Amino acid sequence: MLWPIVVYFVVVLALVAAMLGLSWVLGERHRGRATGATYEGGIVSAGTARVRFPAQFYLLAMFFVVFDLETVFILTWAVDGAELGWAGYATVVVFGAVLGASLAYLAGIGALDFHRLSRPPPADHHR
Repeated sequence: MLWPIVVYFVVVLALVAAMLGLSWVLGERHRGRATGATYEGGIVSAGTARVRFPAQFYLLAMFFVVFDLETVFILTWAVDGAELGWAGYATVVVFGAVLGASLAYLAGIGALDFHRLSRPPPADHHR
């Protein structure tokens, strides 16, 4: 019963190889002045893409992803809420309490404080 998966895998690999081969054979090979230039939807690039972001930016992005996934779990529960009964309701209440406690903890330690991002470094900061 494993042969359909093997056939599918071989067909996919053959299709990928054919597309890559055709694009290499039929693709244009020119090195004009603007070929390697960055193109942002018709807007001329202003500066480099290597901009340094503060660590708080990435921390906030991780918080967003975590809380966004929690929303997906709660919405999934809401779809089957009637079938789950009181046990399911109690579970989502505990889940929401843990989620609220974690949000309160993050706010308490200042992880969601946006004003810290705009402060200048201390006076004794050396580069």
